[in-house]
Amino acid sequence: MTASWISIVTGLLLVLFPLPKWSVPPGAVADDQVAIRKILNAQQTAWNEGNVDAFLEGYWHSPDLTFSGSGGIARGWDGVLARYKKNYPDRAAMGHLDFSDLEFRFLGKDAALVLGHWHLSRARCRRRFLFSVAAISGRLAHYS
Repeated sequence: MTASWISIVTGLLLVLFPLPKWSVPPGAVADDQVAIRKILNAQQTAWNEGNVDAFLEGYWHSPDLTFSGSGGIARGWDGVLARYKKNYPDRAAMGHLDFSDLEFRFLGKDAALVLGHWHLSRARCRRRFLFSVAAISGRLAHYS
């Protein structure tokens, strides 16, 4: 078979038997993006109120939750909560949090990767870092 026949047969097969759609319908993307932004906004508000417990409500409440940071990997919702409470024991340590430059990449139905910056301002310093969040079914399942 020549290259042109292979192209014709391949094209015909794809028309007759399309590949499964891995992309998310545009309406679902918009809805999911709004839902994830709502979680991040709620987390930002909770953090700025000094409420670590409310901050973690956006995370997947599961032993499979992971958080990777400079101190290593925390596993499970309870482990992530303990890490936050150890590193941010009071309102002064928490400072003021802002998220910015969010990029959403939808990986399929109910799965997204969000990239962005987080900014933490405290009395003696300002920090700005990149972050990534994996969201599955409307919950944050991994933070790095």
